[in-house]
Amino acid sequence: MPTPPPPRATPCPNTPLLRGGASSARPARVRLRTLLRVASVSCGIQFGWALQLSLLTPYVQELGIPHAWASVIWLCGPISGLFVQPLVGQFSDRCTSRFGRRRPFIVAGAVSIVFSVLVIGFAADIGWWLGDRADTGEIKSRAVAAFVIGFWILDVANNMTQGPCRALLADLTGKDHRRTRVANAYFSLFMAIGNILGYAAGSYSGWFKILPFTLTSACNVSCANLKAAFIIDVIFIVVTTGISLTAAQEQPLTSLNDSTQEGSQEREALLWELFGTFRYLPGTVWVILAVTALTWIGWFPFILFDTDWMGREIYGGEPNDGKNYNQGVRMGSLGLMLNSVVLGITSVFMEKLCRKWGAGFTWGLSNVLMALIFVAMLIIGAIRSNMDLNGGLPPDGIVVAALLAFTFLGVPLAMTYSVPYALVSTRIEALGLGQGLSMGVLNMAIVIPQMVVSLGSGPWDQLFGGGNAPAIAVGAIAALTGGLIAILAIPRTRVEKPRIHH
Repeated sequence: MPTPPPPRATPCPNTPLLRGGASSARPARVRLRTLLRVASVSCGIQFGWALQLSLLTPYVQELGIPHAWASVIWLCGPISGLFVQPLVGQFSDRCTSRFGRRRPFIVAGAVSIVFSVLVIGFAADIGWWLGDRADTGEIKSRAVAAFVIGFWILDVANNMTQGPCRALLADLTGKDHRRTRVANAYFSLFMAIGNILGYAAGSYSGWFKILPFTLTSACNVSCANLKAAFIIDVIFIVVTTGISLTAAQEQPLTSLNDSTQEGSQEREALLWELFGTFRYLPGTVWVILAVTALTWIGWFPFILFDTDWMGREIYGGEPNDGKNYNQGVRMGSLGLMLNSVVLGITSVFMEKLCRKWGAGFTWGLSNVLMALIFVAMLIIGAIRSNMDLNGGLPPDGIVVAALLAFTFLGVPLAMTYSVPYALVSTRIEALGLGQGLSMGVLNMAIVIPQMVVSLGSGPWDQLFGGGNAPAIAVGAIAALTGGLIAILAIPRTRVEKPRIHH
């Protein structure tokens, strides 16, 4: 699924290879500006994720897919996260290409992203060329087929690219834990920047004027804006990938032994290895996994339907039915941009909060906050539905309240993107199972709930009238339950302040 992908523990901290392919116990220290350039590729990737999360659920409904089935298309995210990323991690560990271990996969992923976003952006035009007509009122089946193909390739490509990017940073920092933290901080910083730029692009309604060729017989104004935003994403991907790859200075492996002898337990875990791991897990880890699953049952309905909720419940529109819905989608993108700003600010103070209150307790409080905000969204939607606006726009107070809900959800989202990874990493590492296995175990607690929500949220909403409120209500209950379990059942151990060696 895809949720923009959260920060993960270092998957492959192998020693960086020197010129000539030989490894050294004390490799040359990589400059911080080099790490900054390598991490910049996450900005382009996350720009596309932000567009995907904010615009594609409304867009697929404009192509004619009913709301009840729109969420099923998102199944690719969790499926590719479960299978593709571990496989790519294994192959990149053993890659003996003369261009290096990671860079061939990063290039292949970037090319796949470019191809997929162009297919998605031009899906309506492709459908028109193949025989769809915009005035029939039926499902644009050929456009939908092109969209689904592009969408699934995009999810696979995103998962294919991000793992090797993080592994390359780990290779360059080696055993220097401080620089590893700095490198991941750079990666997260560029993710936040990509989110902000992507959501800002999704909220802007004038792209079709800047790129007028995007407006065609098959592609109306909202479609043209989406197409133009994805064309801009292509430029971001090309530029940031070029900056990252030219900075890497990665050297090829001389043989497979170079990779297998270094950190054999620190690699990505394949699916069949994970099931054997479960019997070793202590009770606290099971609690963390349960809270993680409940947290993502809470998050995924919001991720799927956030801008659709704004267009339907707040602006009172329907896909392909007037300008209200499209304006609501753009306002939802603005709310997600503000959400990313708060997420970044919260990340700065997160270590201090966890050190003071304990990571589990802080995580639990954030889940309770998430549940309360979801309840507030339900109340805001109910108040708006009782207003008779005769097709007009909602009052400013309702819009501001909805934007505030989106904005403050950045606080629990920051916790979700970091705290469970730290908790699982430290506890599984103590068992000697390795970081690759620890991240694989946690990944299963994330993607399986996403599959359940993708399959069930659309029909569940349809059962209660076709809106988004039922799925959000389930999300609120799951978030509250997970928060209470985290507060009561996860030991309240404080995070020690790391030593920084100058």
